Amino acid sequence: MQANDSLGLRFNLRDLHILMTVVQAGSMSKAAKVLNTVQPVVSRSIAELEYALGVRLLDRGRQGVKPTEYGRALLDGGTAVSDDLRQTMKNIEFLTDPTVGNVRVGCNPFLAASFVSAVVHRVAQQYPGITFHFETGYAVELSNHLDERNVDLLVTRPTRPIADERVAFEFLFEDSYSIVVGAQHPWARRRSIELADLMDQQWVLPSPENSTGAVLIEAFRKIGRGYPPKTVVVNLFAVRISLLLTGPFISVFPASVLQFSAVGAGLKVLSMKRPLGRTQVGILTLKNRAIRPPVQIFIDSCRQLAKQVTRRAT
Repeated sequence: MQANDSLGLRFNLRDLHILMTVVQAGSMSKAAKVLNTVQPVVSRSIAELEYALGVRLLDRGRQGVKPTEYGRALLDGGTAVSDDLRQTMKNIEFLTDPTVGNVRVGCNPFLAASFVSAVVHRVAQQYPGITFHFETGYAVELSNHLDERNVDLLVTRPTRPIADERVAFEFLFEDSYSIVVGAQHPWARRRSIELADLMDQQWVLPSPENSTGAVLIEAFRKIGRGYPPKTVVVNLFAVRISLLLTGPFISVFPASVLQFSAVGAGLKVLSMKRPLGRTQVGILTLKNRAIRPPVQIFIDSCRQLAKQVTRRAT
């Protein structure tokens, strides 16, 4: 008997789906409600799956059910199998009508409001049938979205080298950072400003843990200072913009935000003697995951726009 035939006799996709639902729901009874069936059917399916594989997949306790190490291994593979099936169905849909498809993009709010939005605009003009879904967040949250296959790719600024062998990083362009104020800010027209000159000003900054925060910490360290004491710490893009436009605050934005976002018109880049730092922007994908046609169109458009960014910087 071939290995594939043996595997087919041991369990089917329905059993795998039931196992995944039980783990997500936390109990057999809750899973039965989700699946619109009765608990004995769910219990029998799990029991048959455990018998076929010869291992215990779930630990039952007062707090509900949790996967064993065997169960977790099967669930990890099951997630990939389910994703592959969804990808295949979407590929068939795209082949049936090349103008239809969806792209799920993960990125931080700054990239979402600037570079990624510019790419979406370009793709939407040429392929109006492609829809886009954004998942915004920061490093750990975005990484989880990619691992769980909630997104097709990440457009990201990695704060450290990519060590995960499961993912591939494609460099797009190098981004710089600018210190910005509202157009009417008293410092807007000053020239040759040192970072130390601004330490006692009112700042609105992201938390030190995100990519911009890491650049700032390094810049402040070089002049022997820590994070500015008069700081409103907020990661929300819209809040930082609002405070800059309406109050006496100073902040730091990637140059690409000012280049591709409409908010740049109301902001002024301060003339600093020394640059803050630079970072890479690129695309992160799972190596073992097929790229669907609409996603490939999006990636190609990212590459094209990135070439424009590079030309402007040189």
